[in-house]
Amino acid sequence: MLMLGVAAAEPAAAPGVERLESLQAAAEGLIRGELRDASYAVHVRAAELDPRLHLAHCPTALVAALPARTELGAHVVVRVSCSAPGLPWAIYVPVNIESDISVLILRQSVLRGARLSAAEVTPEIRRVAGLAVGYVTDVATLEHHTLVRSLPAGTALTADALLADLIVHQGQEVTLIASAPGISVRATGKALQDGREGARVRVQNLASLKIVEGVVDASGVIEITP
Repeated sequence: MLMLGVAAAEPAAAPGVERLESLQAAAEGLIRGELRDASYAVHVRAAELDPRLHLAHCPTALVAALPARTELGAHVVVRVSCSAPGLPWAIYVPVNIESDISVLILRQSVLRGARLSAAEVTPEIRRVAGLAVGYVTDVATLEHHTLVRSLPAGTALTADALLADLIVHQGQEVTLIASAPGISVRATGKALQDGREGARVRVQNLASLKIVEGVVDASGVIEITP
C-alpha cells in the first residue's frame, strides 16, 4: 500500500470538524506525488464530497493511501484517514486523472480494414482521460497494421484500434533464435500456428524435432523463450 502524509492546508471549517477541502487535497497530493516523474502534463482533481459529511478534525497530518494493487487510471480511489489516537476514521475519496499528450489524429474518416499512412494522420496535443497509455504516438507504429473498426475524422488513435499483420503462417519454415548471456544460437524450425508481431507461437525445431514456444519479431524470426 502506498502512503503519503499530508498536512491539512487550512484550519477546520468549524471547531472540531475536518474541512472537506483538506480531504481532497490529501488525496490529490498523493496522486501528484505518484506522477511527479511523468514526462507530460497531468491534471489531478478530487471529486466533490458530500457536504453533509462531518468528520472529527484530525490534529495530526492526514494520511493518504492507495489500496493494494491499485493501478493509476482515469479514475482512482484514495483512502484518507486520521491516525491520531481516538480518531480512527477513514474515508475514500474519488480522484480523476487526465493527461495532455501528443497523439496521432485521423485527418479523415477511415473504414475498417484500412491501412493508414503518415499522410492520413497528424500529431496533436490532446487532453485524454487517464495516463499516456494505449495511445498511438509514433507514425512507425502504423506499418504492417490494419484498422479493426471504422473511425471518424478527428479520432485519437489507440493501440486497440490496430491489428498487426500475420507475419508467420502455420507450416512456414522460420528461423529460431535462442539467446543467453554472451551466446546466441540459430536454428531452422516450422511454425505450428499463425502469428502476428509480438505474439507467442509454438514451433518445431527441425533438427531436434522438439516443440518450443517463441515470440514473433517484425522480421518473422522466432525468439525462443524459456
